[in-house]
Amino acid sequence: MGSPVTHAPLASRNHQSILPLLTAPSFIHLSLFRLSLLGGAARPPDLSPSPDLSWWGMGLSSAAGAGEGLQVCVFDLRRGQEEGQELDKILFFHPSDCPILLQLSVIGLCEGIITFARIFSPDDDCEVIESEKHSHVFYQAEADIWMVLVVEKNKDNESTLRCSALQGILKEVHSLFTMFHGPIRTLLDRQPSAELARGHLRTFVTDYLSDFNSGKKLQLPTFRDCLKERGTVQMLTISREVALEVQDDTLNLFTYAVLRLTPRALSSNANSWSYLRKGTSVHAGPTSSSSNGTASVERPLQREKLYRGKDGFVAIGSTTSEVRGAVPWVPILWFQQAEDHMHLCVYQHKNITILLLIPASSLINGDDGIAHVKKHLLENASQNIVTVEQKLSRGWGGENAYHVAGYRYMLVDPDRKVSRASPPGKVTTLSKDSLLSLNRLREEIDLEKSRVKRSDSCHDKDFEVCIRAKNNAWVIAKVTRGRELYMALEKGGETLLYASTAVEKFSNRYCEGAFSTD
Repeated sequence: MGSPVTHAPLASRNHQSILPLLTAPSFIHLSLFRLSLLGGAARPPDLSPSPDLSWWGMGLSSAAGAGEGLQVCVFDLRRGQEEGQELDKILFFHPSDCPILLQLSVIGLCEGIITFARIFSPDDDCEVIESEKHSHVFYQAEADIWMVLVVEKNKDNESTLRCSALQGILKEVHSLFTMFHGPIRTLLDRQPSAELARGHLRTFVTDYLSDFNSGKKLQLPTFRDCLKERGTVQMLTISREVALEVQDDTLNLFTYAVLRLTPRALSSNANSWSYLRKGTSVHAGPTSSSSNGTASVERPLQREKLYRGKDGFVAIGSTTSEVRGAVPWVPILWFQQAEDHMHLCVYQHKNITILLLIPASSLINGDDGIAHVKKHLLENASQNIVTVEQKLSRGWGGENAYHVAGYRYMLVDPDRKVSRASPPGKVTTLSKDSLLSLNRLREEIDLEKSRVKRSDSCHDKDFEVCIRAKNNAWVIAKVTRGRELYMALEKGGETLLYASTAVEKFSNRYCEGAFSTD
């Protein structure tokens, strides 16, 4: 939510902020939490007549998952408004074996918080609610469809978290889900019983969360990941000369793909880069029809179903055809701007991966047409692919290519969705105090960016923050024209002038002077 009542005052944190403090008194924060309890979960739900639980696939008595300290839920505020039908609003809940009454309690509390917060800030969504034992992170993925991450606070496991990083996880999983399945609301409109939406969410989100598995629990990003950024593409660590050489070869591949393989895949309305720029959107659409006229299955990217075929193409499971036998599945994406379905073909050769987009409208024979495109690529472009891979391998500087002696840093360009940072092995040399301070500073920068966005969404505010941590390290953040630089310098005996000069030198040498004061 945009108003200050959704965040605890910064003055209550363990360091002194030099950014503007939130003005809301702490009693507003506590009152919000208590009133939400009254509005959402104080009244036990009436479960009779009991809704159909066959789609849930769980028992009512198991409480094994409740001890994980983390819950993820997706719910629809337009559903389950009748007494006795509260369960109908739940679309996804992790852990899956969490008792139904506890699920309803969590959803009811979240709904009460959302309703109460809208009284004070009807135009801004609730984002974070902090209580003594839990952090509630909210994200309204679609109109009245909310995703909430509930994290249990534990002083013993060093789980100092950054709320914007947690909300980024919710945004990322929704973005990926819609890329393959389309908006959740569309699935609900297609099948009002919500069985289709629940099935896809259960499969996809569970697979996504497996990235955070640490034993039997989910390990979310903590303060030790403060020099990492999810949702960005790492910059290529090759020299200018190698980049120019590769550019010539990739231009040939690109031209071949446009003229010979997929004449309509990379149209003027589609995005031809290896990452999506700001303002573009990709959504999964309805399933296309195969050559025999039957609807093909929807194909999310699931880890256990991925494999690399003998031809070098990545396949996802397989379906059986009476004519051709087992046929690999190809994911289907929906490009909103091009208004066309795209088949995603992924080809791998050693350390290089090529993404090939084939418009469904350009294929006459369905899967046979895809096989024909793959065959042409292997016959006519394989040598160019080998050449590009060799040049990139020779020019790649390795895992420590972005290491800069004396610096621990992260450079982010949110507009292009790219980032560059010190290698993880170097970041681990920083002390815990430095990482904690940098994590808290990033949290304040997130809040400041949110304030600027609310006041003027078309303007990026430039600012610089430099803090002396408890261990005498310098923790620095600079935001200039949307680009962000975060840095920790642990030469504790040095002065502020040293820290400023160090940032200036780094900016001039590695950032083309983007963060210089001149």
